[in-house]
Amino acid sequence: MGNKFNIYFKYLLTSGVTAVTISCSNTKFLKEGQMLYTGPEVKIDADTISKKAKKELQASLEENLVPKPNSTLLGLRPRLYFYNIAKEPKKEKGFNYWLKYKVGEKPVLLGDVDREFNRDIIVNYSENKGYFNAKATYDTISKNKKVKVIYTLRPGAQYLISDVQFQKDSTIVNHEIQNLKDKSFLKAGNPFDLDVIKAERDRIDNGLKEKGFYYFHSDNIIVQADSTISKKHKVDLNVKLKDDTPSLATQQFGIDKVIVFPTYNLQDVKDGKYSVPMSSDSLSKYAYDDIYVIDPQHKFKPRIFDRALYFKKGDLYNRTNHNLSLNRLISLGVFKFVKNEFIVSDSLQHKFDAYYLLTPRELQSLRLEALGRTNSASYAGSELNLNWTHRNFFRGAEQFKAAVYGAFDVQMGGQAEARNMYRAGANVQLSIPRIVAPFRFNSSSAFVPRTNISLGYEFQNRTQLYTLNNFTASFGYVWKENARKEHELKVIDITLVSPANVTSLYRTQIENSPYLQRAIEKQLIFGPTYSYTYTNTMLPQTNTIYYKGTVDLAGNITGLITGANARKGKQKEIFGVPFSQYAKIENDFRFYHKFSEKTNFASRIIAGIAYPYGNSEEVPFSRQFFVGGSNSIRAFRARALGPGSYNPISSNRNFAFDQSGDIKLEMNAEYRANLYKFLNVAAFVDAGNVWLINDKNNERPGGKFSKDFLSEVAVGAGVGLRLDFSILILRLDLAMPIRVPYYEKGDRWAFDRINFGDSNWRRDNLILNIAIGYPF
Repeated sequence: MGNKFNIYFKYLLTSGVTAVTISCSNTKFLKEGQMLYTGPEVKIDADTISKKAKKELQASLEENLVPKPNSTLLGLRPRLYFYNIAKEPKKEKGFNYWLKYKVGEKPVLLGDVDREFNRDIIVNYSENKGYFNAKATYDTISKNKKVKVIYTLRPGAQYLISDVQFQKDSTIVNHEIQNLKDKSFLKAGNPFDLDVIKAERDRIDNGLKEKGFYYFHSDNIIVQADSTISKKHKVDLNVKLKDDTPSLATQQFGIDKVIVFPTYNLQDVKDGKYSVPMSSDSLSKYAYDDIYVIDPQHKFKPRIFDRALYFKKGDLYNRTNHNLSLNRLISLGVFKFVKNEFIVSDSLQHKFDAYYLLTPRELQSLRLEALGRTNSASYAGSELNLNWTHRNFFRGAEQFKAAVYGAFDVQMGGQAEARNMYRAGANVQLSIPRIVAPFRFNSSSAFVPRTNISLGYEFQNRTQLYTLNNFTASFGYVWKENARKEHELKVIDITLVSPANVTSLYRTQIENSPYLQRAIEKQLIFGPTYSYTYTNTMLPQTNTIYYKGTVDLAGNITGLITGANARKGKQKEIFGVPFSQYAKIENDFRFYHKFSEKTNFASRIIAGIAYPYGNSEEVPFSRQFFVGGSNSIRAFRARALGPGSYNPISSNRNFAFDQSGDIKLEMNAEYRANLYKFLNVAAFVDAGNVWLINDKNNERPGGKFSKDFLSEVAVGAGVGLRLDFSILILRLDLAMPIRVPYYEKGDRWAFDRINFGDSNWRRDNLILNIAIGYPF
C-alpha cells in the first residue's frame, strides 16, 4: 500500500510541477516590451444599483469587450503553449502547421486591445440600458509580463419609463396597432432598455403580419423617447409609424389565386416569367377546388396540396398560415426544395397570387449498407442491408419502404459460451401523409400527421441451440402537436414468435435452468401501444429536457372477453398459441445542462414495469427489460446483469443467456467536454438493475423485487472518447464496476478489489464499449 501511495504522490507532484511550468513558460516567448493580455475586468461604481443588477450588467459588459484573451483550461493556457513551442512552418500543411495553427492559439497581446474602443462600448451599452449619464475610465495592471485591463463604470441612475403612448391616426394599419398595444413589452415603471424597444417593434410587426400587412417591416415603427419631463430620471415613450413609411406597407393584402408547381425547376422560368400562362382560361384545366396545380404529367394527386396548404382564395394573408403551409409541404418528405412567392395581381383591391414552387426529390432510391460492430458481450459481427424507398407510391406522397437484411454475430471470447448468432429478414412499411380512420382528424400543426402500416419477418439462429421465426405487423398513427411534442399510437401491434430446431444441448440446459425455456416458447403478442415524447433540446437554452413515456397493453380486451386466467388453468389460445396478456409502462427522462458551448452535463433516469395477468403468468421474454451494454450500464456486458442479486455466470459457467426482468430502474450521469475540434472526452457513472415480479420456483435466486432492491443496484463508472465527425460520432467508453449486486450483501462495493496491475482483474472488469452516437 505504501509503494502505491508513493507512486500516486510522485505522479501528482509531477503533474503539478508540469502544470505550473506550462503556465509560467508562455511569457518567456514574448519579445521585449510585449505583454500578454489576460482579459478585462469591469468594476461598477454605483450605490443606486442592486447587487443582482450590478452583477448582470458587469457580466454583459465583459462579454461585449474585444478581443477575447487566450483560452484557458483549469487556469492554464495549453493552446498558447503549443503555439509557442511549435516551429514556424514553411508550408501551410504538415505537423508543425497543424500543431501551431490548429491546435495552438496565437498570443493575445496588450497591443491588440483598443481600450478607447472598449470604453465606448461600455458607455454605449450602459446608455442603451437606460444609464444616460454613464461615464467610464480604464487602467491596466501588469505583473510578470501579464496585463489585465480594468474598466471602471460610473453609470449614474437608471432612467425608468414614465408613460407609453401609441400615437393615433385614421389609417387601417394604425387601427390594428392600437389593437395590439395591450400586450406591449413597454410598461410604465420598467427600466428604459433599447433591446426591449427593438423587441416591441418586432412584436408589432409580427402582429400586423397576422392581419394581412405582408409588406410591413419593423423598421416602419419608431419609438420616440423624451427625457425632458419634470420627473427626475424618467422618460416618456411615443410609439408611432415613421412619416416615410411606404404606402404598400400600410395596406392589407388578401389571397387571389393559389398556384402550385409540384415539379418546379429552373426551366419553368424564362426571362422572369413562368412558362405556363397565368390567365384564368389557361389555368382552368389545372383547377382543384380553390387551388391550381400545374402538373401536366400528373405525378401528384392535387388533394395532397389541398390538405397541406392553409391559404384559400379570398383569405386575408397571415404569417401563421404562411409558415404552416411551407412546413407541411416540407414535412411531406417528397420535396427537396420548397419556395413561396407572392405576386400582386390586383393593386387596387390589394390582392396577390400565392405561388408554391416545389422541387421533388428523387422519388425512388436504392441503398446498400454494410455495417461492422462489436459489443461488450464479446461479440463481433456484420450486417448487410438492402433498402428500397419510393416517396410517392400512390401519387399522394405516400412513402413505401422495403428492406432485406442479413447479419451475424460471432463470439470472440468472454466468460461464458454463448454461441454464434445469425439473422436474416425482410420488412415493408407504408407511410401515408394523413390519418386514415373512420373519424375526422383535424390538425393545425406544422407537421403532417401520418398513418403507418408495417409487415416484417425475421429468422434467428443461435448455432447449436435453437432457431426462431419472428413475424410482426402493425397499424397506427404518428402526429406532432409542434416541434416539441409527438404522439405515436399503434392501434394494433402484433408479434408472433415460433421456435424451431431446438437442440438436445439446449434442452439439457433447460433441465438445469428451467427459465431458459422462455426463450423458445411460442408467443403471440397483440394489442395497442402508445408513446408520448416531449423535448426542448433543440432550443438554445442552458437547461433542456427530454421525456418519453410508453404504454404497452397486450391482449387486454381479448383476455376480458374470453375470461382467460392462466393462474387457474384457464389459459386461452388463438390458432393453438397462447396469447400474451400484460400491461407495460416505461418512462425515459433526460436532463441536459450546458456549462458552455462545448461543455455540458447529461443525465438520464429510466423506470419501467411490466405486469402479467389474465392469460399470462409471465411477461413474454421479448417484452421484458434488459440492462448492460454500450447504451446502458457500461461497466457490465450487454444483457448480462440481473435480475436483482442473481449471478448468471456462477450459476451456469458454460452457458450464457440474456438476463431479463419485469421491473427496470436505471440512472446515468455524464460530463462531456471538448478537447480539440472533433475530439471530445467524457466521464460517466451508470447505475441500475432489473428485477422479477414473479419467480415462483426460485429459478433465479435473488432475482425477485423486494424492499431491499436498492442494495441490489449495480454501479459502474468510466471515461470515454468521442470522435465527432459531424456525419457520425464514434464513441469509445472504458468502464469498470464499482458496485456489484451479486457479491455478498454488505460487501458489494468493489473499491477494495480494484487492481489495475492485475491482468486477470483488467480482463474481467475493464469493459470497452465501441458504439456510434451518444448513449443518451
